[in-house]
Amino acid sequence: MDFLTLPGLGAAGAQLLAVLAVGALLIVPVGRLLHGVFTGARHTAPERLTYRLLRVNPAERMDWRRYGLTLVLCNLVMLLVSYALIRLQPWLPWNPAGLAAQAPELAWNTAVSFMTNTNWQAYSGEQSLSYFSQMAVLTTFMFTSAATGFAAAAAFMRGLAGTTGPQLGNFWVDLTRIIYRVFLPLSFAVALILIWQGVPQTLNATVTAQTLQGDTQRIALGPVASLESIKHLGTNGGGFFGMNAAHPFENPTPLTNALHVLCMLLLPTSLTYAFGRLLANRRQGWVIFGGMFTLFAVFLGVLLLSEQRGNPILTAAGADQTVTATQAGGNMEGKEVRFGITQTALFAATTTAATTGSVNAMHDSLTPLGGLVTTLQMMLNSVFGGKGVGLINFTQYLILSVFLAGLMVGRTPQFLGKKIEAREVKLVMLAVLAHPLSILGFTALAVTLPAALGSLNNPGAHGFTEVLYAYTSATANNGSAFAGLNANTPFYNLTTGLAMLTGRYLTLLPMLAVAGLLAAKMRVPAGSGTLRTDTALFGGLTVTVLLIVGALTFLPALTLGPVTDHLQMLKGAVQ
Repeated sequence: MDFLTLPGLGAAGAQLLAVLAVGALLIVPVGRLLHGVFTGARHTAPERLTYRLLRVNPAERMDWRRYGLTLVLCNLVMLLVSYALIRLQPWLPWNPAGLAAQAPELAWNTAVSFMTNTNWQAYSGEQSLSYFSQMAVLTTFMFTSAATGFAAAAAFMRGLAGTTGPQLGNFWVDLTRIIYRVFLPLSFAVALILIWQGVPQTLNATVTAQTLQGDTQRIALGPVASLESIKHLGTNGGGFFGMNAAHPFENPTPLTNALHVLCMLLLPTSLTYAFGRLLANRRQGWVIFGGMFTLFAVFLGVLLLSEQRGNPILTAAGADQTVTATQAGGNMEGKEVRFGITQTALFAATTTAATTGSVNAMHDSLTPLGGLVTTLQMMLNSVFGGKGVGLINFTQYLILSVFLAGLMVGRTPQFLGKKIEAREVKLVMLAVLAHPLSILGFTALAVTLPAALGSLNNPGAHGFTEVLYAYTSATANNGSAFAGLNANTPFYNLTTGLAMLTGRYLTLLPMLAVAGLLAAKMRVPAGSGTLRTDTALFGGLTVTVLLIVGALTFLPALTLGPVTDHLQMLKGAVQ
């Protein structure tokens, strides 16, 4: 589909292609930066000081068991500290609005959400958290949670590359380097651009203004730019304000909207190039990127076309949804006029592909097919994905494809010169099945409990989609919501928190074990019967396997939700 040929989308389509082109040009230089961070032997002065403060030996190496255990324990300590800070909020500084502490179950949900890089928010940021909580808990976790995923990816790639034997590196070194060398400098630069575009960065209290009607309005401010920069670079997604990136203080101009999209795509795409360099096989990295981008382009096309065509029920009722010089046309419900449908569709596709969760429109107002695209991308969780985790998830399907192809031709499957045996396949299947078990299990529980159903604002298929979307977003560590669901209840705060933990650790830790097991194996020389995984053909096979697995696991739930919702919309238009 050619976006530029859609009616009225010439300029908008050019903007979309320009954003994607800039993102593509940045893959190689940023990928080289990441490769240097993962492989460099020298440590900077701030890094050495951090090692001394943490009392760790940067020369020490960890196998997959110790690396994974250190990662989990580090996250657990941060979880407990953040929960305490949120609960003690009334007695801590920088609370000019005098906000009370969050309820225990909401504080638990918030702490788990930001610790797992989910950033699910069952509250409105400016009405629930003080400046101190926004900075000391939310912004800090946006750095550490994203760096944790990146550190796991670095260890995973080293294991597959086999450059360090059974040792996968040092978790503390990876975490420290990623924060100092990647996230801090990039976030600082992006924050300056956001401030230039009008995003606030202040500790002052709210501003009082007089409206045109003569009423008094209190406008919330805060250290927004510093949060917004790492929010998208770290594929975090949590908003300073309840409206998230639809708020003019978070996303004031089309330029900031394009910058947010670039930030979300920048590191997940560049990581594929860094992986190829680490393997000394750049073709393998490009095959992974090609598979991810193919899925993204198809999903973006469906989402954009669906939103631009609009709602046939409104057309049947006499509403004009065509694109003209005076109106954007299509389904503009829940969207910001300053962004229009094209930039909104690009943002929605990117935020669910990169598991960011930031939104510049109300996803509950998307057409049923638009909602299906955003939900399915999170279910697959391999279309770029979050920091590091997306690459790990896509690679699990590479290994699964190698195994299935080996069974079909009667050969022992090999991946990157290492034999794939029963133990690795079992761990891969545990990681593959963790997502559907969490999503479908919690969704089934919610729709059978009257108290949980009481949180719905819509009946029928759309209401079911709201619940399905919530647990998909939580399990995929995305954090966006359909917003037609009141999730701030003890039941949803508890169960979405459990879904976040399941999605984070039952996919990451098994694949870390796979990397450790493969790292300890002897490399088998390639022969005439070796199946190459760095070809376009194998990339296509991997995408096919990924879609088949997704269809087998999620198609019934999608049929009950967005597919039925779409059919009902078409039926309503005919009537």
